[in-house]
Amino acid sequence: MVKLSVIVPFYNVQQYAPDTLKSLRANARQDFEFILVDDCSRDETPDILARAERELPGAVYVRHEKNGGLATARNTGIDRARGEYLTFLDGDDWLAPGYYEQLLSSIEDLGCDFVRTDHVQCTARARTVHRVPHGRRGVVLNPRDAILPADRSTSVDYAYAWAGIYHRRLVDRGLLHFTDGLRTAEDRPWIWKLHREAESFATVGLLGVFYRRGVASSLTQIGDVRQLDFIRAFDQVVAETAEDRDADKLLPKAVRTYCAIISHHLGSIERFEPAVARKLKSMSAVTLRRMPQDVLDEALDSMDVQRATRLRRLRRRPAAGAGVAA
Repeated sequence: MVKLSVIVPFYNVQQYAPDTLKSLRANARQDFEFILVDDCSRDETPDILARAERELPGAVYVRHEKNGGLATARNTGIDRARGEYLTFLDGDDWLAPGYYEQLLSSIEDLGCDFVRTDHVQCTARARTVHRVPHGRRGVVLNPRDAILPADRSTSVDYAYAWAGIYHRRLVDRGLLHFTDGLRTAEDRPWIWKLHREAESFATVGLLGVFYRRGVASSLTQIGDVRQLDFIRAFDQVVAETAEDRDADKLLPKAVRTYCAIISHHLGSIERFEPAVARKLKSMSAVTLRRMPQDVLDEALDSMDVQRATRLRRLRRRPAAGAGVAA
């Protein structure tokens, strides 16, 4: 029986994949499987993974014939997974030796649907510890109770899929798959759905995932049209939260977070290609006008003057040509 399935998408990461695979080897166990999903890489990544399938204990290699993005690659891995528990890793990140054994032990001891963990962010030689923004550690809680308050960072804002471990019953309930085709912000609807619909979760202070920032091929570093998928992702968050039984309580958090993300992208708009920057402004203006206006007013009133002014100005932007899809 497979105890743990580790789903690892790769796309054009030939420079980093060997380190990722080496760290998986240092976490191998007879009842672990590593599902290596190549999302139609155009560099040497497929060759590296083909060797890993032969050399890494528990490796299962799957190759996409067409690039589908991170969400689709993770879904491929979920569909192939046989483990009682599942977790994720990105193909340019790495792990501390023996980390997965500790992670598995934590969720087995707690007996909950999912566990969230801290991580180490690595930018060049700098190392920064990032903590789950939830104070109570090692205690099983209702995930819905960790969504609020609206004006503070909470567990739904810590959306990294690889910072945790998940029981298979979440797959069986349709809660672990990602929105197919999302090319960025794919973790956002996913983490909100987990917190609204799962029954139990906990946070623990394990440190073992090393998250590499500043990778040139990462979408966080690229200003092309794929970045605009955050609008589709947050549209889904708002729409699904509006249908929730506690919509009156939860929707202000969803709308405020959406506004903060729009403002963030507008504040660094120079990194986008000119046509994408124009589309970002027009699509964001339409987005603001279709939000629940009373909830939006409340969100803007709660934000700092700079961000609120930026968003109010955008909200008044003429609608001509604003409906272009990303």
